[in-house]
Amino acid sequence: MSAVRAVCEAARARIPVPVRRLLRHELRAGASLARWALRRPPHGVGAGELAAGYTGPQTAMMYGLVFVALVETVALSLLIPWPAVHRVVLVLDVYGVLLMLAMHAACVTRPHVVRRDGSLRIRYGALFDLVVPPEAVASARVDRRYPQGRLVTLSGDGVLDLIVGSQTTVTLELTRPLPFTRPLGARAEARTVRFHADDPRTLVAALRQPAPP
Repeated sequence: MSAVRAVCEAARARIPVPVRRLLRHELRAGASLARWALRRPPHGVGAGELAAGYTGPQTAMMYGLVFVALVETVALSLLIPWPAVHRVVLVLDVYGVLLMLAMHAACVTRPHVVRRDGSLRIRYGALFDLVVPPEAVASARVDRRYPQGRLVTLSGDGVLDLIVGSQTTVTLELTRPLPFTRPLGARAEARTVRFHADDPRTLVAALRQPAPP
């Protein structure tokens, strides 16, 4: 056991943090694909807790990308005359399709969660995970916006946008700056969090309910 631990520690020291996090994301996405295929319950949702999906704006685009990738795979199989190159390209294409499906499955099986204690877990698949304790929530409202930027965008005034399909639907004002971790491991703080939920009214209503004793 000590030898295995030593090897793990040596690998940890040599592999950069962003690479380790990407590998972890892919492993979790793969597990999510299996959970999705087997129709298991959503990850991290307990009894009496609200699971809030957020994949609506990206589902059609994701399936479109998968379809294009499959067409490309078939086309290349007909165009590439060299068997060795064909096998390599086929493996890469199949891996790409599985990775896209796994990323979508991670979003489906890892929804936002309003917990029984009143806290809110905001997620995007295996890439982003932020728990907002109830005392840190100053207000929550339905607020549809179309911000520009990447998946996780932090403005200079501390507004964090978790963008899905180029939109957010819920704005969460915080009582204090809240630390979070970006997908590649960088740390930052947010004073306001804007994110997408397919049914924002239900999520906001659940947040406004008093936590059970």
